[in-house]
Amino acid sequence: MNDAHFHLVVNHLPLIFPLVGAIVLVTGILSRSEPIKRTGYFVFILGSIATILAMSSGEGAEEVVEEIKGVSQNFIHEHEEKAELFALLSYGLGLISLLSLWFSWKQKRLSKPASLIVLAFSFVVLFFGKQTGTSGGEIRHTEIRENEVISRNSNEHNE
Repeated sequence: MNDAHFHLVVNHLPLIFPLVGAIVLVTGILSRSEPIKRTGYFVFILGSIATILAMSSGEGAEEVVEEIKGVSQNFIHEHEEKAELFALLSYGLGLISLLSLWFSWKQKRLSKPASLIVLAFSFVVLFFGKQTGTSGGEIRHTEIRENEVISRNSNEHNE
């Protein structure tokens, strides 16, 4: 397994964990169940750890992928920029989830507002995760690039 393969294996986890964590946390909030909320916090913390793995494997993947014909350095650079911002947000989600887990465990008054803050922040993380995932996919999948589709459609109309 080379670095690009490892990156492909782990890079979807930072996107999946926040989605699953948000679903679990919504379930915990609606059912007023602290154990379910704690499970959601734990899933967000796992997402932060998975982000560390994805970020640590990105540079090696870049070295492999940039040797492939047809891969644009501009798409790699754009993905790196978005991944760095997403990683910071994901680490932040992990930290506030850890704090909220402690509030819940110690039955602090801040437990309820903390769960709402974590949920709202998870949606921000999911938005930037979607941006990062799409930019990563555009490196090799030309069919999902907006300009490629527009260019193909205009070429088809000109024929």
